[in-house]
Amino acid sequence: MKKVVLAYSGGLDTSCAIKWLEEKGYEVIAFIADVGQREDFQAVKKRALEIGASKVHVVDLQKEFVEQYVFPALRAGAVYEHKYFLATALSRPLIAKHQVMIAHKEKADTIAHGCTGKGNDQVRFEVTARILDPQMEIIAPVRIWEFKTREEEIDYAQKKKIPVDVTKKSPYSVDINLYGRSIECGVLEDPWAEPPEEIYKLTVSPLKAPNDPSYIEIEFFKGIPVKIDGKSYAPLDLIHQLNNIGGQNGIGRVDMVENRLVGIKSREIYENPAATILHAARQELECLVLDRETMHYKEASSQKYGELVYYGLWETPLKRQMDVYFEEIQKEVTGTVRLKLYKGSCVVVGRKSPHSRYKEELATYGEKDVFDQKFAEGFIRLWGMPF
Repeated sequence: MKKVVLAYSGGLDTSCAIKWLEEKGYEVIAFIADVGQREDFQAVKKRALEIGASKVHVVDLQKEFVEQYVFPALRAGAVYEHKYFLATALSRPLIAKHQVMIAHKEKADTIAHGCTGKGNDQVRFEVTARILDPQMEIIAPVRIWEFKTREEEIDYAQKKKIPVDVTKKSPYSVDINLYGRSIECGVLEDPWAEPPEEIYKLTVSPLKAPNDPSYIEIEFFKGIPVKIDGKSYAPLDLIHQLNNIGGQNGIGRVDMVENRLVGIKSREIYENPAATILHAARQELECLVLDRETMHYKEASSQKYGELVYYGLWETPLKRQMDVYFEEIQKEVTGTVRLKLYKGSCVVVGRKSPHSRYKEELATYGEKDVFDQKFAEGFIRLWGMPF
């Protein structure tokens, strides 16, 4: 039998895919990537074996995910269309890389995934895999099998006695990792419909958040967060701590209609407490330490970096070149930012840095003022002269 390594999440699509691939004559080796879903992976592994997988690899990728994917994107200020912090998009090239590694280890020349033909993840998995191994064959069951709706998949799962959690009454499609959570399908496909409170798991409703604000201080070193309230944290623990603090205050809910890579618009709901806090803090620290021209030039570069991540182009030359650029300009992004978290809002209320370019004696209108306002007239004349 021909071997195929399937990226297995334990959800409806990949659970059906195990049985479907087996019926097509493949030996299915399941690969479960732990990127912080906080699931019972032994139960997920058992489920895969019960459905028909011959072997299951469970690999803990959390540390690598934060240090080699999340933090570089944070340092770059990468946010897709000003709202999406790329939690799911960042995990895909990492998962694809290890999937190819397992395929090589198992001497399999085929991999498979559970992505749909409408989504972005298919591109992220397949482009990454083909860059790393151009000869790798890729199967996308959801794009070619006979099921036209999720309801038909559920019927197939019930017929084949495939254990899945999704039901026709709760049709949401959810992806989660330690950096964020995405929810789609069901009533959310109507962009006019308000998201029901039941879909949220990482954040409390702002209406039910504490009546008193929470203040936190985050310390950065060269654009990377290292401390919360003066206490040092390992990268993984720091993300978890901010998710807890932010989630308790209703921070990080995003409702957006985004432009997918394949050309269609989709309505997406995201929860990302830690990402919301970190991006707000790092951005304000940059405002304090970077010169004007660098800041303005960086804006377009950050947008481009976010697009590269979203489009599945993590393993490309341009992305690697941009990593060098962002690493260079973050050398002085060191300092502390104080934030006020209150009922869904995340507001920076203080910032300080040993590399601050803010000079009170130039900005003040008080007695400390050393700015010679008489220079302004000549400056304005020269500035306007070309026009």
